[in-house]
Amino acid sequence: MTQPTFSPVPASGEVRPTMLTQTPEIGRTPKPGLQHSLNPTSGKGYGTPAPGEGFALTIAQRQCAKLHFAHPQDRHDVELGVALVAAKRASLVGRGPIPEDVHVALDHFGLRTSPLIERDQTAQFAGLAHGYALQRRFVDGVTREDLLISVAHVGH
Repeated sequence: MTQPTFSPVPASGEVRPTMLTQTPEIGRTPKPGLQHSLNPTSGKGYGTPAPGEGFALTIAQRQCAKLHFAHPQDRHDVELGVALVAAKRASLVGRGPIPEDVHVALDHFGLRTSPLIERDQTAQFAGLAHGYALQRRFVDGVTREDLLISVAHVGH
């Protein structure tokens, strides 16, 4: 609501006009996903960034909801592990994750073939959601060849 003209307003209370300024292009931080070829830190332990990696977790949660766990508390670690491996697969071909990436990750660990997933199948995922170093070792343990088995069937 505007201030009525007949009511006195001190100078400090007046609304001053503002000017919008744009962020200069030189000072803008480059987007990490667009700097893949400029990434000086590559190799074992550094990962392979892909655009939209977080979506792999959403897809993995949807797919893992269809699985039946003997111990439901294992689901969180399994979802994260599958999402990490799916994101790695997507990044190897330079795109964001898709459901096929999650399916390949689930098949790699043999999770889609079991009607009931027992503790021995989820042992390799134990504690994965609680430590970054453990996540890096887990993802680095899955080879590029294992993940690119059916990538020729998936369009970019």
